[in-house]
Amino acid sequence: MRRTWWIYLIGTLGLVAVAAPFLWMVLGSFKTQGELLRVPPTWLPSDATTENYEALFSKAHFPRYFLNSGLVALIVTAGNLTFCSMIGYALAKLQFRGRNALFVVVMATLMIPGMVTFVPLFVLVTNAGLANSYPGLILPFLVSPFGVFLMRQFFLGLPDDLIDAGRVDGSSELGIFARIMLPLTRPALATLGILTFLGSWNNFLWPLVIAQTEDKYTLPVALALYSTGQNAQNFGLLMAGAVVVVVPVLVIFLAFQRHVTKGIAITGLK
Repeated sequence: MRRTWWIYLIGTLGLVAVAAPFLWMVLGSFKTQGELLRVPPTWLPSDATTENYEALFSKAHFPRYFLNSGLVALIVTAGNLTFCSMIGYALAKLQFRGRNALFVVVMATLMIPGMVTFVPLFVLVTNAGLANSYPGLILPFLVSPFGVFLMRQFFLGLPDDLIDAGRVDGSSELGIFARIMLPLTRPALATLGILTFLGSWNNFLWPLVIAQTEDKYTLPVALALYSTGQNAQNFGLLMAGAVVVVVPVLVIFLAFQRHVTKGIAITGLK
């Protein structure tokens, strides 16, 4: 214990460094503009107020932005859970010509930086007439190479005897996948679902260029655009908006973090 005290000390300092800005943001969202500008600064609000949140949801159309972010994130997550699990199952358990080559292509796309494909993807979506629409925000992210890789690795660890038993019982391939194999992949599905939801909720650059009117803005885009112009100095309002963006995903991650670590650990052992 004496030899490892410095490890706990470094861990504690790291935790404070990470948590302090978030705590300051949450407390600052309940302060008035005058108190935020006070020198020296205060940690706890001397006169806590919810005016920043009231202004946020009454004047800045944030309920609409919140709904857009939730809708896009939920549909993208559902699409990844459905399609990535199906593709992963096919690459892991079905025998067909070109299976290994297809998996190499998936791995190659996983290694390509997103910025390389950003412009071609934007041109494709725009030419398809999907700019400034929910399909334009959703369709490019319904399947991810990481999700396919994650599900394939998990399916590889499941015994083929289960598939053979299902075929003997007369089940179709879709029935074997949906009723026998898929329920066994809950840790991987939970991991993929949480990571996909977090990534979609926090996505900024793609909604910024695709959403061209305010009714299609997501929360990160709305908050970034709202922090310019006359609202740039309204720090309490900006902190309240940041809390609205961060807290939902933080709560989801803390509630399901054991599934994330379990899913990644099990998948890594396959």
